[in-house]
Amino acid sequence: MNESLTLDPKSTALVVIDLQRGILARETSPHANADVLARSVKLVTACRKAGVQVVLVNVGFSPDEKDRLSLPADAPNPPGKVPPGYSDLDPSLGSAESDLLITKRQWGAFYGTALDQQLRRRGIRTIILCGIATNFGVESTARDAWERNYELVFAEDAMAGMAPGAHEFAIKTIFPRLGRIRRTGDILAALPA
Repeated sequence: MNESLTLDPKSTALVVIDLQRGILARETSPHANADVLARSVKLVTACRKAGVQVVLVNVGFSPDEKDRLSLPADAPNPPGKVPPGYSDLDPSLGSAESDLLITKRQWGAFYGTALDQQLRRRGIRTIILCGIATNFGVESTARDAWERNYELVFAEDAMAGMAPGAHEFAIKTIFPRLGRIRRTGDILAALPA
C-alpha cells in the first residue's frame, strides 16, 4: 500500500456504490456510514473538479419489484416491499451534468447495466471504488471490473461492511489481488490540483 499512486483524469472514473437512503440507514463497520459518505463526497467533489468521470450507482427496482432477485437462500433479502425513497441517492453527493447514473438490480454494477459500455466509450481504464457495502456491492463490482481488465483503486476508508469483519476480510484477502488499496487522502493527493 506504500506504492505511489498516479491517476490520469482522462482515463479514470470514480464509481460510487449504493450511497442511497435505504443503504445508508443501516449500521456499518469498521467505518460509520456517515464517515463513508463524507469521504465519498470529498472524492466526488475532487474528481469532478479534476475532470475524472463520476459514476453514481444505486440499486432499485420496478414498482412491481418483479426485477428483484428472490431466490432460495439461507439468509435471503428481507421480505416485503422496498420502502419509498430506498433508492434515492444521498443529496450531499450532488450532481453534475457529466455524471453517469447507473441503476442496478443486484449487487454488482456491471451485470445488466450500461456501465461497461459507457466507461469504454469514454476511454476509462482505471476505476476508483467507494461505497457500501464493501463485501456486497463494492466487491461484486470490483470482481466484474477486474474480469473486464480495468485497473482498480479501492478507497478503503470510503467504504464499509454490514457486519464486523466483513470489510476487513475483503480488504485483506480479496482486494489486494484485484487492485491497489489506498486511503481517501492518498487518492485525493494523486489527483491533479
